[in-house]
Amino acid sequence: QVQLVESGGGLVQAGGSLRLSCATSRRTFSTYPMGWFRRAPGKEREFVAAISWTAGNTYYTDSVKGRFTISRDGAKNTVYLQMNSLKPEDTAIYYCAARRYTDIVLPRMPHEYDSWGQGTQVTVSS
Repeated sequence: QVQLVESGGGLVQAGGSLRLSCATSRRTFSTYPMGWFRRAPGKEREFVAAISWTAGNTYYTDSVKGRFTISRDGAKNTVYLQMNSLKPEDTAIYYCAARRYTDIVLPRMPHEYDSWGQGTQVTVSS
């Protein structure tokens, strides 16, 4: 498994922005598809965004399209989630995930990932 460490969560007012970071310790990070998920209170874990290992492809759940951007920096072994125009319904614990294989370009299901971070809390006040 790959060790993943999220950071960047916090409390923000509706309409504000946050950038989440997910750092990994493995040099082979550049070959892993990466994703972000979130779990709101009382709800199931939800897919948010994914990025291919080449960073040439991205995919977003409909509720965040146009507001969130996933990106990756191979030199820093880090994947980011830029979140703009935040809404109270974006409140959740956000998790970073990695898949060791590239057979699925943009994994979207939790079981398609094999490494997870500990999560970072994002709270959006109205």
